[in-house]
Formats: sequence, structure tokens, C-alpha cells
Amino acid sequence: MRCEACSSSSLCARYGPVSTTAPSRSSLKSRPSFFYFFNCKPSISCSTNRPTDSSSSSSSLSTSSYSRRWYNPLRRRQLDEAPDIERHWVEADQPPLASLERFTVASYNILADRNASWHKDLYSNVPYSYMNWDRRKRLICKELIGWNPDIICLQEVDKYFDLSDMLATAGYLGSYKMCNAASRRLLIGNIHVLYNPRRGHVKLGQIRSLFSRAQNLSEKWGNAPAVLAGDFNSTPQSAIYKFLSSSELNVMLYDRRELSGQRSCHPAQVLGLKQQFSSPLKSIDGLLKDCWTDEEIKVATGKTTCNIAVHPLKLNSSYATVRGSLGTRGSNGEPLATSYHSKFLGTVDYLWHSDCLVPTKVLDTISIDVLQRTGGLPCKDIGSDHLALVSEFAFTTPTNVGINAAT
Repeated sequence: MRCEACSSSSLCARYGPVSTTAPSRSSLKSRPSFFYFFNCKPSISCSTNRPTDSSSSSSSLSTSSYSRRWYNPLRRRQLDEAPDIERHWVEADQPPLASLERFTVASYNILADRNASWHKDLYSNVPYSYMNWDRRKRLICKELIGWNPDIICLQEVDKYFDLSDMLATAGYLGSYKMCNAASRRLLIGNIHVLYNPRRGHVKLGQIRSLFSRAQNLSEKWGNAPAVLAGDFNSTPQSAIYKFLSSSELNVMLYDRRELSGQRSCHPAQVLGLKQQFSSPLKSIDGLLKDCWTDEEIKVATGKTTCNIAVHPLKLNSSYATVRGSLGTRGSNGEPLATSYHSKFLGTVDYLWHSDCLVPTKVLDTISIDVLQRTGGLPCKDIGSDHLALVSEFAFTTPTNVGINAAT
């Protein structure tokens, strides 16, 4: 694939001819876009910004004083007993309209080293050595190279987004052309939605903004099909997930602080270690759900006079379409968990696709019991606090769909 064009309000990586030999280390520099391509298997290939203190951290690990300082018998046992992580491809029933032209997309929140340093309380159960960026980077590269996807969408690449400009910097879009099929064009979107669970109106605004731009770019390229990947920081049971799958949401029916569903996913609650309790303040919160300000409504819906947030795309989730095992999937087909740390255990990552595409297989996630045995992510075999999602897609449309009518 190669990039053909991008929307004026987004960033897009442009590449020359793909080499059939492994790239040199000097050519693998960080790029401004979060889209990366692998048409061969390089010896080292990680598209992340190098941390400023990586050399000092790796050298300090070898000193005896450092080892004594961080020695913890419990964590030593965790290292010895860490479960082996195995992930398997799940094949879909062969769709009757699926073409032979296929491509694979990976979406991965790789946990920026800066974020890991700022939020150490989230990884209190993780052995200290597992948090070392050089180690995590090697694991992440090993995963991505092993899956050999055509397109990689990364989140948290040590790039800081100013909250005051969040809507303008929430996501990236690019239009690409199949190398071996001149008539095939594809739209790829990558987004990392704001984390803050209380700012559901901002989450809706980010998604709505990106999807609107995606629709415009798709139409520009002859209704090109789309894959929209990312960390949406919203659970499958949430109102925002309903918005993603149904294309609209009446925001006045929900408390804006509960739109993402994140606050119901503490590991102790998910694993049944702590009973949920009702607080006297909870009923008050329910009475306040209609207290949206005009500015919050405008951010969520785009208009102060409209309570309905809408987006123009008709989307399906690849993981909800290709069902996995009972140990890894919930009732709606989505993974039970794509992220795990001391304050969250649940799913926030998705691969959404338009009707002109069909998923032919997905890389299944990990069962809750195996995740629980790790004590938290990152772990021995995984370099992030998220699991990567990987899906193969096939076109279901005639070859002339996706061509700019003016071309």
C-alpha cells in the first residue's frame, strides 16, 4: 500500500517504493504520523520516540546497589511464575462476497514511557524490570514483526496532546491505494480518545469530529471503505459504544460522567473481589445527569440547540463480528479485556470497519484468568498495559468502488 492523499486537517505519512530488503536502523526514524507499514520483516523496527533516559536506565539495572534497592521477594515470585502468553488467530466463516484482495491492520496502545513514569501507581503490581522502556520496546517490536501487518496504528508514542486543543489533535486520517490493485483505495483512521472518564462530552466530540472528516475523505475518494482503529477509552457496555455502533446518541439520557463506562471496571469489581455499593451521592448524580451546560452539549453534538450526537458512518467491530472463545469474549462478542492495570480491567480498544469490508480473521485476546495471573500489564511477554488488536480484512465491493470519479 502507499499513501495517496490526506485530509487538510490531518497528518499523513507518505512513503516511496517499498524495499524488498530489511531496512537499516538509520532509516527507521520516528515519523509524525502514527501509521506504519511492514512489507518485509526487518531485524529492528519500532516506530516510537526514543526515551531520553534509556541508556542510563539500562546501565543502572546492572549495578548491585540498584538490585538491592528494588529487591522484593514477592515480585521475584511473580517473575518466576508468570504465565506464558499465547494468542491465536480466529478464522471467520468464509464470507461469500469476500475478495482475494486482503490486508491486515494492527492497533496498539504501546504505553508511552513518559505516561508510565507519571502514573507509577497504576503498575504497583508489575515487577520493576518489566517497566523498563528498552525491554518493553523489544517486546512490542517482536509482537508487531511476528504478526507482520500491512498497516500499524499506534497510540501513545510519547507525543503530548494539549487538552485545550484536544478536538483538533484527537486523530489522524489517511487514504491509501493497494499496490497490486490500482482500483482499490482504503481509508485508515487512528484515534486515541481522551482518558478522563468524567469528560464524556469531550470523548463524543473527538469521535464525532474524526468520523465526520473520515466521511468527507471517503467521499472524495469515491466512497472508499474505511477502517477506524484506536483506543476509544470507552467500554462495550457504554453509551459511547452505542454511539459508535448505532451512529447516534441522545446525550440528555445519560450522565456525561458515565458515558464511557470506565468507572465500573476496577479490577476488584470485575474479578468479584469487591461488591459494588450504592452511595447516597449516587442518586444525586442521577438527578444531575440532565444538567448539561450549553458548552458541553455543543462539544458533544456540535450544536447547542441539538441534544442528539450523530456521526455519518455505518460501522461494525471486527472483533464483535468474528467470535472468539468464551474465555476471551463478552456477550456482544467484544474482548473481555484489552487493558489491565491496578485501576482498570476491561476493553477500550477497537477496530471498526465500514460495510464494504469484512473481517476474515482476528488475533484473539487473552482470557481473564490468564490476565489475572500476570498481576497486571506489562508482563513477561507483553510490553504494554494494552493488548494489540489485529484483524485481516477483505473487500466485498466491486473493484471500481473506491476510485475517485474524477480520475
